[in-house]
Amino acid sequence: MALRMSQVPALAATFLSHTKTRFVPPSPEDLAALDALLSRAWEDAQARWPGVALPAASFVAHVAERLPPAAPTSPIAPLVSSLSLAELYLACACLQGHSAAHEALERHYLARLPERLRGLRQPDAMIDEVRQRVGVKLLVANAGHAPAIADYTGRGGLLSWVVVIAGRIANKLRGQEKPSTEDDAEELFKALPAQGLDPELDVMKRRHHAAFRQAVREAAATLSAEDRHLLRLHFADRLSTYEMAPLFRVNQSTISRWLKRVQQQVYAETRRRLQEQLGLSTEDFQSFIAFVDSQLDLTLSQLLDEKREPPSEG
Repeated sequence: MALRMSQVPALAATFLSHTKTRFVPPSPEDLAALDALLSRAWEDAQARWPGVALPAASFVAHVAERLPPAAPTSPIAPLVSSLSLAELYLACACLQGHSAAHEALERHYLARLPERLRGLRQPDAMIDEVRQRVGVKLLVANAGHAPAIADYTGRGGLLSWVVVIAGRIANKLRGQEKPSTEDDAEELFKALPAQGLDPELDVMKRRHHAAFRQAVREAAATLSAEDRHLLRLHFADRLSTYEMAPLFRVNQSTISRWLKRVQQQVYAETRRRLQEQLGLSTEDFQSFIAFVDSQLDLTLSQLLDEKREPPSEG
């Protein structure tokens, strides 16, 4: 006779209510074994990831929702035990925004990407960029899609799964023809407001087109790779300072200070180079630089923009 849900052990009941896999009604013995397996898996995961606190019910629901398709006659426990349960625990905690889980993911997985990518013969110059992009992809929601860590099903090790994503990102970056910095500056200049907003500035803009491109190019070249990446995440990938903070393991106010510092560097360097290149009078230069200041945020987003990754990858 079928058991009522009130007669099913708690973790087994949670599992059955969240899985989409259809099973032959399990016996009381099967349910007890499943409940014991889930309880042990939760305790083992807590021991593996100290400081990452996740309720047992949340963990079990996460596992159940990712159970692979199976024939109705398949026993439940072997299917569950075949999964990488401790890593599913970490993935679930990351998905729920636990900072300790994000730190564990960085330390045990993302930090190991450089050596793995070198083994795949990826260029050193790209490796740090790929690592940062993988972190964003795994932990940040994009265009209404959940962070990609939600797609990890536990079938295979988490590191191997992360390396596959990193390899795909690296291959896409290598396949893109990256424009030169001069081409970037040209695109930035084209992105500025159309003619007609201010006749005097229109004339100045057209007259000093080449000088402006040169100033933007040279100002951007003074940034470190880390600063360019910081601005790219904020202006091109549209991440807020709150979303960026866990990626750098700092608080939001620190991200804000970093962004302000880098933007001020770009502003100051653009001003200096323009005045040097144009040789304008003080009055003319102040008029022109007011125009530059009003548009420089737009130019940053264009300069740093790159083709976005799709929301998720298996």
